[in-house]
Amino acid sequence: MNTTGSATTIPRLQALARLIRYHCINATSTAHSGHLTSSLSATDLMTGLMFGGTFRFNLAEPDHPNNDRLIFSKGHASPLFYALWEAAGCLDEKEILTFRQFGARLEGHPTPHFPYAEAATGSLGQGLGIGVGMALNARRIDRLPYRTYVLLGDSEMAEGSQWEAIQIAAHYGLSNLVGIIDVNRLGQCGETMLGHDVDAHARRVAAFGWKTIVIDGHDLPQILDAFQQAANEQSQPVMIIARTTKGKGISFLEDAPDWHGKALDHDQWKHALRELHDVERDLQGEIAMPEDVRPERPPSRPSEAPCYEPGEMVSTRKAYGNALARIEARFPQLVSLDGEVSNSTMAELFKEVAPSRFFEMFVAEQNMVEVALGLSLRGKIPFVSTFAAFFTRAFDQIRMSQYSQANIKFVGSHAGVSIGEDGPSQMGLEDIAMFRSILFSTVLHPCDAVSTEKLVEAAAAHDGIVYLRTLRQSTPVIYLNDESFPIGGSKVLRQSDDDCVTIVAAGATVHAALKAWAELKRKDIQVRVIDAYSIKPIDAVTLREAAEATGAIITVEDHYPAGGLGEAVLDALAERPVPVWRLAVRKTPMSGTGDELRNFEEISATSIIERVERLSMTETPVNAS
Repeated sequence: MNTTGSATTIPRLQALARLIRYHCINATSTAHSGHLTSSLSATDLMTGLMFGGTFRFNLAEPDHPNNDRLIFSKGHASPLFYALWEAAGCLDEKEILTFRQFGARLEGHPTPHFPYAEAATGSLGQGLGIGVGMALNARRIDRLPYRTYVLLGDSEMAEGSQWEAIQIAAHYGLSNLVGIIDVNRLGQCGETMLGHDVDAHARRVAAFGWKTIVIDGHDLPQILDAFQQAANEQSQPVMIIARTTKGKGISFLEDAPDWHGKALDHDQWKHALRELHDVERDLQGEIAMPEDVRPERPPSRPSEAPCYEPGEMVSTRKAYGNALARIEARFPQLVSLDGEVSNSTMAELFKEVAPSRFFEMFVAEQNMVEVALGLSLRGKIPFVSTFAAFFTRAFDQIRMSQYSQANIKFVGSHAGVSIGEDGPSQMGLEDIAMFRSILFSTVLHPCDAVSTEKLVEAAAAHDGIVYLRTLRQSTPVIYLNDESFPIGGSKVLRQSDDDCVTIVAAGATVHAALKAWAELKRKDIQVRVIDAYSIKPIDAVTLREAAEATGAIITVEDHYPAGGLGEAVLDALAERPVPVWRLAVRKTPMSGTGDELRNFEEISATSIIERVERLSMTETPVNAS
């Protein structure tokens, strides 16, 4: 099929658009819910893209590495998304009527349960950044000619994350990325910020270095020409800005307020179908095939073992950088993204050995996570690093990535009050809770260089979301280089038959616990010390054995009490009536030295000793505090 708007192409596309609108109406009306009018406004645009000749996709192999990628950032237009693939022959008319039903592939917003959905979308403002990741993969890593198309809603252009993505796409010259803004004027509660001012949209996007094309989003010759121009662009990303009518094709819905997210009642349903005359229900669209090229897959090569001396002072953030550089040969799909702090997170060490797989994302953490997801969905293993505190601003992107079955490794440095003088704005004190709340996540907190290197390697081999917490300050190496650190494990560092309490720590507080152990031993008080380096999953077996043997637990963490190590331990011991005292950051932190702050927050060796010595007194455990 050509893209010139020939006499044969346009009538066929018009017929396909009628069929697609028909399916959108039936799906939402059968479900009694869904975003019909938002789907109708973009129907002509997406019909022109998928079936007009520029979009290339092997339907028999949805994950073909050279397929063009299509992301609905405005995921609420899922009826349109499913109807397009129905028109392509990828599902039948019966299945599209299962829209929004329990157990169906066609969920209310797209997820990878439907194999033609690139990513889970629906939380607005994220699809373009995911598209940047896919386009970056094509241009800089796999060296493939596929293009990535992202359908955007005009309401979501108010999201700051969109402009983060727009900036980075221009910075990397991603001419293989095409955004399409469906400017239908109406949001959920009324008119959008710019209404139908498509020229204002164009000026803003062009100012960031994109080629902009303004069209009538219902004029198929203009639509086809715009996509052809985008396909021919070689120097900059392209944004097609289409003026559309919400509810297009159904007279009583067109440009009408208060229809967002609403389905038709029975009479309105029948009325709407009557307006779609001459629907050819057996019509099927044709999608052009991509060139059958595939990326080179460099072989995995063995990596060297880490090499540290016991007692050597090394920060775990430095060990993280060393580990990335060391294991890149074993994991040739590993990529590193950093938020302009790579000389602090030490991701710069990876950049030195594998510069083609390092991507500077600048101070734009939301987009950094979105790009990582796009790379993950194209088979890469992204390690995403910044200060632990700064991941909080990207939590929605992190939360959404789990629904795309992401394989991303997040590394947060500068954790806890131990960072010292920078003060609370730089202190990650909520990060463990945040990442523990992700359903199938893994949360790791090593205390020295050896455990860090081994856990970075374990994270790279693990399929799924992993959070690894690193420290700014140097800590002594306490493990031998041949020690193993399986995910879900722990290390019992000190124990005896006479232990009266178990101290459970992670990261910086492991060293405080060891210092306390030495002082208590001089006082003839025996305690057990456990390094709970795997906070999720936590080593419940070892914790339960320690609880039974010692009769009491003290947890110590450089983190707020809610959602941290203490709560993980309490959860593991929920069926054991064992007292648990939790030492955590409970006061508003401030600037100071690490020692001053740990003493102030009562998570130092001194505080641990005081707590142990008070156990001989009558005291109610603060399990829930």
